[in-house]
Amino acid sequence: MTRGRLRLLLAAALTLALVAPLGWLWWASLLPASYSAMEMGVPDHGGGPVGRAHAAGHGTGATSLVELDPTPTGPADVRVDLVARQGRVRLASGEEVDGYTLNGRSPGPLVEATVGQLVEVRLRNDDVAGGIALHWHGVDVPNAQDGVAGVTQDAVMPGGSHTYRWVAPDAGTFWYHSHQLSHAQVTGGLLGPLVIHPEEQREPAARDVLDVGALAHLYAGEPTVNGVAGVDRVGAEPGQRVRVRVVNTDNGPNAVWASAAYRLVAVDGVDVHQPGVVEDRAVGLPAGGRADLELEVPADGSAVRVSLLGGVGVEVGPEGASAPDPPQPERRVDLLTYGAPADLGLDPARPNRRFEYSIGRRPGFLDGRPGLWWSVNGELVPDLPMYVVREGDVVRLTIENHSGQVHPMHLHGHHAVVLARDGERATGSPWWFDSLDVADGESYEVAFAADNPGVWMDHCHNLQHAREGLVTHLMYDGVTTPYRLGEDSGNVPE
Repeated sequence: MTRGRLRLLLAAALTLALVAPLGWLWWASLLPASYSAMEMGVPDHGGGPVGRAHAAGHGTGATSLVELDPTPTGPADVRVDLVARQGRVRLASGEEVDGYTLNGRSPGPLVEATVGQLVEVRLRNDDVAGGIALHWHGVDVPNAQDGVAGVTQDAVMPGGSHTYRWVAPDAGTFWYHSHQLSHAQVTGGLLGPLVIHPEEQREPAARDVLDVGALAHLYAGEPTVNGVAGVDRVGAEPGQRVRVRVVNTDNGPNAVWASAAYRLVAVDGVDVHQPGVVEDRAVGLPAGGRADLELEVPADGSAVRVSLLGGVGVEVGPEGASAPDPPQPERRVDLLTYGAPADLGLDPARPNRRFEYSIGRRPGFLDGRPGLWWSVNGELVPDLPMYVVREGDVVRLTIENHSGQVHPMHLHGHHAVVLARDGERATGSPWWFDSLDVADGESYEVAFAADNPGVWMDHCHNLQHAREGLVTHLMYDGVTTPYRLGEDSGNVPE
């Protein structure tokens, strides 16, 4: 064999040695044109027993989540019709941007109920080409009503409709948004506010505090609150108590503060226990997160202002009154220590399962596309961990982030409680959340009760990050879904 021929063979061998592993990684990353969420990922039992749904294979032999829906029949207490359209969104300023509307507007209309009422929302898709679905963000509805295309329903295609029915479980500030092609549709304005009042406040006359909504959203890069690019003014009497319900619907973090002292009375729809008076501090808002601020309109006839990033906010007071525009405080309310301790209703020291959710970033292939993608526990889609629990379990989860960016983590169907941050134990009011900012270099210990059977999304609520692979799911042993994901199914939730 000549030296030249030997060099050629060695070069070919080296090329094969390099290309073959890359080819295998590319092939292994490809997602089927139609597949079940039950087939996605690697089951992680968190040290608990391996149940019947996973002992002999991922997602075999179980009860469909559709069969678990306890929603009663009969007439609804609250009925809402929503019609989704794609096109131009007209802002309060008169400017028009590309996006989506519900009943001809964005944000969509307020959905309002009280605890225990049966809510019925009929969603009709007029012309949204990619299909739609509505998720009730922060409301722990039965799994079949969660509104995730390909997991809990099929996307509603143009000309079609879908009816959601669920009993309002808990009082609080929530919101609803698309969970089909959500990275585009939520950014484009397919969303709206949702408020559930305590049962004793069923009638507006029983509410001694004025409710004011403050839904923050970026339209084509322009900050707005309640669709207003600037200050949304609300009338109120001197001395009147006001509850400002702030919702961050964007992909990135926001912050809220006020021109007067306030109390942070609720976070993510859960009341804070014994909230203290806050002055010269802002409240951080993760993507998807909510914060309720209670304050008083000044007795001197002036107004009070609640501000968010981007120069927007709400001003509350008598007609013609004005309020100072306070600069953003440098300090933040620390939810680890704010308020007073209270019973958690679960024992996180004796969990049935323990999980790790370590967020990173590494090169690889995502459905055949090369790039730098988000990872969980060092793995990329489709090999992410899928967390398996049983109903009644107490679950303890460690979330850590070493990816270089902040991630607002959102678990559907459940609220979790923060136990510690970076090893520092929580000492204030129980910090219950459904949306949690985990900054680069941070770690959280959290716990929750597995009390809502189903197949639940657990993902980053920077929806572009979810599209780039930062999405897992929580699976109850013995529960499956009949719906399919992938191009052939038409269901693309992220």
